[in-house]
Formats: sequence, C-alpha cells, structure tokens
Amino acid sequence: MVVFLMGFILSQSLLSENEIQTYLERSVPFIGTEILRIDGIDGTGIIVAVIDTGVDFNHPDLFGWGPDGKVVGGYNFIQENELPMDTNGHGTQVAGVIAADGKAVGVAPKAKILAYKVSEDGEGVSSELIIRAIEKAIEDGADIINISLGVNKTNSKIDRAVNLALEKEIFVVTAAGNDGPGFKTIGSPGRNFGSVTVGATYNNLTSSLVATLEVDEKPYTVIPMVGSTKLDEPIIGKIIFGGYGKIEDLKEIDVKNAILIVERGSDVEGELFYFSIKEKNAANAGAKAMIVYNNEPGIFLGELIHEFVELGYKPQIPVVSIDRKEGLEIKESIKNGNVANMHLFYNPDFVTHFSSRGPVSPFYIKPEIVAPGAYINSTQNNAGYNFTSGTSYAAPHVAGAAALLLQKNPEIHHHEIKSLLLTTVEPVSDAYGQEFSVHESGSGRLDIGNAYVAKLIIMPPNFVVSISSDDLIAEKQFELKLMEGTLDNLEVKFEGQEFIKFTHILEGNNLQIKMNMTEENFGDHEGKMIVNHDDTRYVIPFLVHYTPGSISVNQQDQKLFFEIYHPEEWEFAKISVTNSKDGKTDTTTAIPNKKASIEIYENAEYWIDAKIRVNGNTTNAFNTIEISSLSENSHKLEIMDIPEKQIGIIAAIVLVIGIFGLVKRK
Repeated sequence: MVVFLMGFILSQSLLSENEIQTYLERSVPFIGTEILRIDGIDGTGIIVAVIDTGVDFNHPDLFGWGPDGKVVGGYNFIQENELPMDTNGHGTQVAGVIAADGKAVGVAPKAKILAYKVSEDGEGVSSELIIRAIEKAIEDGADIINISLGVNKTNSKIDRAVNLALEKEIFVVTAAGNDGPGFKTIGSPGRNFGSVTVGATYNNLTSSLVATLEVDEKPYTVIPMVGSTKLDEPIIGKIIFGGYGKIEDLKEIDVKNAILIVERGSDVEGELFYFSIKEKNAANAGAKAMIVYNNEPGIFLGELIHEFVELGYKPQIPVVSIDRKEGLEIKESIKNGNVANMHLFYNPDFVTHFSSRGPVSPFYIKPEIVAPGAYINSTQNNAGYNFTSGTSYAAPHVAGAAALLLQKNPEIHHHEIKSLLLTTVEPVSDAYGQEFSVHESGSGRLDIGNAYVAKLIIMPPNFVVSISSDDLIAEKQFELKLMEGTLDNLEVKFEGQEFIKFTHILEGNNLQIKMNMTEENFGDHEGKMIVNHDDTRYVIPFLVHYTPGSISVNQQDQKLFFEIYHPEEWEFAKISVTNSKDGKTDTTTAIPNKKASIEIYENAEYWIDAKIRVNGNTTNAFNTIEISSLSENSHKLEIMDIPEKQIGIIAAIVLVIGIFGLVKRK
C-alpha cells in the first residue's frame, strides 16, 4: 500500500518577497490566536508527533534535536541508523505550521515536536511505516499526532493504529486529502471515525481569489488562474468560442467585449502553448475575460505567471479554468445571444477546489472541520521558507490549536478537545453566499479564539440520524459538560428543512432533541443545531437519512437479528454490519418471511446498512446498535493474513490428522 503526502507547491510571482514571507503570519492570527498569546498560551509542555518526511531540526525556527531542542525525539524509519532529518521539505513545512518559533511563528510556537520519518522523497510511503510510526508516537508519549498523508481508499490497518492512539488519549489529526472537488474522495486515515479530519480553506490574503461563472444564469465551477486579480464588479458579456486562443483562431471572429472560452493546450503535438500567451492574444483581440477548459477530464489550477513568461508580461484580463465536461457543455450550447457573467473576488473562508470531500460513511460526518491550507508560507528545509498549499497544511493548524487547548486544560480528554474545536467554528460560504455542505466543510472553519473562551463541551459535536416511513421520529441525546458557569442562559435553535419539526428538552446536563418529519420527502437532509451559551455560539451540524424502508435490529446472545420493512413489496436485501471500533464489515442477506442474522464478538457500536431491492430498484435503510453485554470470553477464531494456498495446505493437514491421528516418534 502506498500513501501519498497531502501538500503541494504553488508559486505566485506577482507578490513581493516580503509579502510571501508573511503568509504564516496571516493564517495563524486569522484562526484567532491573539487572545491566547495575550494570556501566555503558546503550547508550552505539549508534544506533537509529526508523521511525515522528517523535520529539519537545523532550521532556525525549529532548532535543536533532543531534550533541549525543538525536536525532542522521533525515529527514522527509512534509514534506521540515522536521525529523522527532512531532505524533502514536506514534514518541515507541517512542523512549522504547528510550532515554528522564529521568523515564522506557528500556531503553538512553544510546543515540542516528535519527528517520524516515513518517506524520503515525499512521493509515497508504505502504510506499514505509518502504522509503526503511530505505535512509536504512542510509546514516546505524544500528546497529539498529526498525519498529513493518506491513501485514496480505506486501509483498516492504519485505522486500527489510529484507534489505538485514541484509546491512549492521544488527539489525532488527519488531512482530508487533495482529491477534490469531487465527493467521496477521502481515504485513510482521514476516513477514521475517531480522528479529526481537516479540509482546506483559503488564507486571509488578497490572493485568496474565488471565481463565479454563470452562462444564461446557469452556474459553473471555475478556478481563477494564478496571476488574475479581483474585480470591483462582475464582467458581463456574450460568450464566444475561440479554439485554442491562438492569433489565427481569433482573426476571423469578433471577440471585442466578449468572454472568450478556449481549450487548454494546442492542436500542434508537443507545442507548449502557455496560458499567458492565450491571455495576451485574447486581451489584444479585445476580450474582457477568458475561460480555459481542460483538454483531459477534471479541473485544474493554471498559472499565468511562470518561469518562461515573456519579459515584462502582465495579465490584462481575468482568466479562469474549468472542467473539460463543463467547458464542452458551454461550447456546444453557444448560440447567438448567450450571456455569461464572471466575477472574481476575495473570500478566505472558501473551501479550496483541491480539498477532498466526503461522505465516507452514512453513519458519521467527514471532513469535520476546515482550516487555512492555501498560500501557506512555512518553514522549509535548509533554513528556507516555502509557499505551499494542500490539506497537509490545514491539518497542522488544527493540531496546533489542540496543543493550545491542552495546555490550558491539561486534564481534558481528546474527544472533548474535538468537541470544543468543532462546535466553535466560523461559517464557510461558497461563491454565492451559501454555506458549504457538511460533506465539504464539516462544521466550518477553525477558530481557536472561540474554542478558548468556550465554557461548554457538547457531546457529540455532530450527528447522523435515520428516519423512515414507518417511524417518522428520531431522537438524540447530548451530554453538556460545563467548564464553568451554569446552564441557566442556554438557548437552543435549529436550522434545517421546513418539513422537519424540532423540539428539545433540557434535563440536568442532558439535552434531548426530537425530529419529526411532517411530510414525505425522502433523501438526505442536513442542518445545524445552534446552542448559545454565555456569549458563545456552538454549531452542531447534522445529517438526516429519510428512507422509505427501514431495518430493525435486536440482539440475542452473540447474534444480531434483522427485520426489513418497506411500504412496497420487497424482493431481497443485502445487509452490511460494521464494527465502529475497527471498521470491520460483515455481510448477510435477507428475503421476505425469513429473518437474517449475523454473529458479533465484541462490545461496540455497530452500524447497519441495508440495501433493499424493490421492483428492480435499490434503496437504503440504516440503523445502529450499541452492544455492551458480551462477556470477555466471547471471541472469534480467525486465520489472519494467510494466503489461500497456505490455507488449503493447513486444511489438508487438519483432514489427515482427523483421519489418521497423530503419530508419536520414538
């Protein structure tokens, strides 16, 4: 299994060197660290493990190896007789966001680092080394683990290692990945139920540009090219196709005051036809703006400013990139009078296009939070600084924030830190002012200043419930833990669909809520519970599965028994049962008039997902059950990780022994 690092480099030559050197200074105050600095909260006494390409502990902002240095320990899993020195830069950048203490200042500048080198070149790393590094971080006494790498699918072994760290009360932060903007793009360990998975927003910079495009009032997803600048007002004009944007392509068409759409690349094989040349040709022909659609599937980030640009070149018009499919759709739909509306504006609280999205499971929400991960200038190996983007750099903002909370409250549990960080976020909205879905931004954007002054821990910090046509009511209980004060001035309200009726009751430190469907509207519906307490606003996002069918579950000894209901006559159901502790899934099938069952061997919460076949179509139903009655002697005999051929040999030996018995040599 190969795991990839979740950061990459973006360059922006238009900005001066001095501006570039301040990027970490922009994102760190942006997440609310000022009030903590005033109170002397700086990460002192907290140890953060960075599982990455190592750390350059000779960097002046991360200086020193051993008990008296910034990097107090770690391990080199690549060259086991060497110290975990970073020769790639990725791990040094991540560590800098967390705890740089010099020219660059991280979120928790006085925190200490444990450096675990699991990759030499940053191209990839064995999942086995990730597991060994997690185990070593536990052994070495880490308070927090930051993992800014992952795979684009589930890896149960990594997930089990993360769970082990959580059981040891270690706060684990994982990067969501850079496979956005598509949904269902988060892999392990970001998929892990217990870790905090972090997506990326832009930074508090004027270069945090967001673009919108509408053609005949239909919106499209576009990305500003590096080098474009913000507009004071939208550009409106007819849209015209201009081939590849070559001079000869534009000679025979009138593009004056139009928005030009062109294809990426060239019609000449091997020709390097730069975006800067396309932009110059379009501007000289009189176009007001340009759209470049990809010459292969997917969207991309283009750069007008690059090392091969003509001397003195400066972009004249805004340029955006678009997915090939959407670009071709616009091209094919162009008729006389098509009107396009393009706008570029500053929006730091915008989820980046590359940030991986959920969902990863119908039973919990990922990512859970977003943080600045674009245009981050952090420490680089060889005493340098580097301009980088990726969820790799969003995750350490959260790891550093956790270090600050842990310093303030040394006895706090990892799930309580998680609650404080997730419920005290700032809203994140798209280019049209609509808040992003939970699958894109989780609760919202990290604000450690809000978390620091919070007096209330709400458990759980987000939730998923299932409602079906035969049971229109869902209930959820929340534990409210006061850090100080009383609950006398607690206010609860809900933001959600009009057809969901919400009620709540506060009994002691327990908040009981009830959701009631008032009309038939099957599907997934999301919303937020808002709790106001002592001038702090807490946000608890939720997801409701409203399904026509349902699956009921009950336990008898070591078995779970299931019953399927559907308002129409159903034919068949596939039932998947997942152990929430380790992610292991077992399946069974059900048919009408016959109960299905499955054996269980561990006390845990189990997630049940039924795919019900009705009239040739498949619909889902969901349920959960908490098992706590199994004895410690309940266990399952398993043969683990044995190849099929060896299993066959073992089976043959067992058969022979059964027939002939064992012969004792004399």
